[in-house]
Amino acid sequence: MPGSHPNSHSEKYTTQLLAGFISLTGFVFITFYSIFELKKDKSWYFWAGVAAFLLLAGIYFCMSAFVHKVKSDFNRRAKQREQHKTFTADN
Repeated sequence: MPGSHPNSHSEKYTTQLLAGFISLTGFVFITFYSIFELKKDKSWYFWAGVAAFLLLAGIYFCMSAFVHKVKSDFNRRAKQREQHKTFTADN
């Protein structure tokens, strides 16, 4: 139900941003590992696939976190406008 949990978008922003940064950090570590440590054999295909997945997952989670941040800000501003309307109506 929309609006049942007032901070849901704020919490989703935090968790998805964290997941995005962890995924992007994993992408960087796996990329450097595969560049400097792996021999030129067929195992680099696997690590390239893992790195590509982590990159795409990191971008997805960061963009999703951005959407939840915007929704959280819209909800907060709407609540402030509503409180301002009731305050001015009472006076």
